Amino acid sequence: MAKRTVTIETSSELFAGETGYPDFSHEQMLLSRGARLVAGVDEAGRGPLAGPVVVAAVRLDPDRIPEGLNDSKKLTAERREELFDIIMATAEVAIVSAPPSDILTLNIRGATLAAMARAVRALPRAVDRVLVDGRDVPPGLPCPGLALIGGDGRSVSIAAASIVAKVTRDRMCAIMDCDAPHFGFSGHKGYSTAAHLAALDTHGPCRHHRAEFAPVAALLVRATVVEITG
Repeated sequence: MAKRTVTIETSSELFAGETGYPDFSHEQMLLSRGARLVAGVDEAGRGPLAGPVVVAAVRLDPDRIPEGLNDSKKLTAERREELFDIIMATAEVAIVSAPPSDILTLNIRGATLAAMARAVRALPRAVDRVLVDGRDVPPGLPCPGLALIGGDGRSVSIAAASIVAKVTRDRMCAIMDCDAPHFGFSGHKGYSTAAHLAALDTHGPCRHHRAEFAPVAALLVRATVVEITG
C-alpha cells in the first residue's frame, strides 16, 4: 500500500491583522490556492476531570454560513443550541468522542489529536484542507492541515466546530449526571469546581472520571494504600 504524505502549510498571511471575530478569510485563502472543500476542527473538554473529549469537524457551505458564529465560550448556552441546530441543518458535520479510557491510554493530547483525525475522516465528503484550532496539526489526517492559534475566534469553520463539540459534550454530561447524580455533572461539566472536588472526596471516582488527572489519581492512590500495623 502506497504511503501517503500529508503536509502542514504555513504562511505569514495566517498572522495578518484579524477582524476581531471569526470570518471566512482563512477558508477563502485555501480555496484560492486550489482547495475545493475546507473543514474546521475543534474540541471541547480537554480540561475537565471527567467525561470524554468531544471533537467536531465541520465543512460549511460558503453560500449558507450561519450568522453569529463565534468561539463557543463567548456564546450563551441558548445561542449555542440555536446555532447547533442551524449548523447541523446546513453544513457537513462529523462528531467523535474520546472516552476516559482513550485519554488514559494516549494521554489527553494524544487522545484529542487522534479524535480530530477520526472526525475529519468521518465527514460525509472527503475534504482537501483542514483548519485546526490550536498549535498542533493532528497526525493521521487524510489531507493537509493548518493550525490556527485561537482559531475558534478567527475562522467560522472552526467556530462552528467549537459550537457543535461544546453542545454535544454538554448533552453527554447531562447523561453522565443521570448515571452518577451525586457528582453534579450537568452543572460543572466535569471541571474541578469546589462542589465537584467535594463530591469526589466523599464518593470517590466513578467510571466517568479520568484516572490520570491529578485530583482523581490522588484519590485512587489513597484508596489503594494498605496500612500495616504491628
